[in-house]
Amino acid sequence: MTEDNHSLTTEFTLTGFTERPELKTLLFLIFLTIYLITMVGNLGLVALIVTEHRLHTPMYIFLGNLALMDSYCSSAITPKMLQNLFSKDRMISLYECMAQFYCLCLAETTDSFLLAAMAYDRYVAICKPLQYHTMMSKKLCIQMTTGAYIAGNIHPAIHVGFLFRLTFCRSHQINHFFCDVLPLYRLSCVNPYINELMIFIVSGSLSVFTITIVIISYLFILFTIFKMKSKEGKSKALSTCASHFLSVSIFYGSLLFMYIRPNSVNEENKDIIPIAIFYTSVIPLLNPFIYSLRNSEVINIMKKIMKKEILRKWKMATSQITLDY
Repeated sequence: MTEDNHSLTTEFTLTGFTERPELKTLLFLIFLTIYLITMVGNLGLVALIVTEHRLHTPMYIFLGNLALMDSYCSSAITPKMLQNLFSKDRMISLYECMAQFYCLCLAETTDSFLLAAMAYDRYVAICKPLQYHTMMSKKLCIQMTTGAYIAGNIHPAIHVGFLFRLTFCRSHQINHFFCDVLPLYRLSCVNPYINELMIFIVSGSLSVFTITIVIISYLFILFTIFKMKSKEGKSKALSTCASHFLSVSIFYGSLLFMYIRPNSVNEENKDIIPIAIFYTSVIPLLNPFIYSLRNSEVINIMKKIMKKEILRKWKMATSQITLDY
C-alpha cells in the first residue's frame, strides 16, 4: 500500500460516544459536573496536604500526588470531550492525538506506581509499626515519588515513539471520545504488530510489577490484621484496607481489560467505551472520597479548618456591627 494509491491521513475525527442529539445536552451537564467535582475534590485534597504540616507524612504525600495525577488525567480527556459534544468540527491532528495519549498514559502509569507505593507504605505501617520511620524515611518517600513520575514519562514516550513508524491511510475516523493508540493501530496501513507487542511487553511488565507489589503488600497486611486481638483495631484496619484495595482493583481491572487482554487491538471501540469512561472520568472522581472522606484524620483536620473559618467570619461580622454602632 503506497502513498500514490492512498492519501496519508494527518488529521482524525473523534466520533464520541453518541450520535443522538437529544442526549448531548444531558451528557454535557453530567460530565461537566463530574469534571468540576473531580477538580475541586482532588485539587482541594492537594491543597489540604500541602498546607497542613500534620499531613506531611509518606502516605499523604503519595495521596497528594495521586490526587494531582487524577486531576491531570481528567483534564487531558474531559475538556476536549465536552467541546466535541456540540462541535461540528471534531478534528484532532496526529500530534494532538499523540499529546493527548501521552498525557493520559503518563497519569495512569504514575498512578500505578503511586498505588504500589501506598500499598507498601500501609504494609510497613501495619506489619512493622516499630520500624516505620526507619523503613519509610523521607528520602525513600521522595525517591519512590520521583521514580513514579520518571516511569510515568518513560512509558508513554516509548509508545509515542513507536507511533512514528506508522502511516495512516485507511480512514480518518476514530470511533472513540479521546485519542488512544488502539484505534490508531486499526487505521494504520503499516502492520502495527511491533506496536502491539510493545504494549504487551512494556505495559504488561509494568502492570505485573506494580500489581505484584500491591497484592503481596495486602496479603501481609491481611495476615497481620487477622492476628490482631483488638476487635476495634481489626475492624478499622480492615475497613481502610478494603476501601484501598477496592480502588486498586477497579483501577487495574479497567486498564488490563483495555490494553493487555488478547485481541484488544482488533476489537471495536464502541464495546470498550464504557470501560474507558470509567477509568478516565469515574475513577478520578471517586479517589478523593475513597482515600480522604473515609480517613478520620483528614476529616478531623477539615472540620477544624471549617470551624476556624466560621469563627473568623463571625468575629469579622461582630466587629463590623460594633463599628457601625
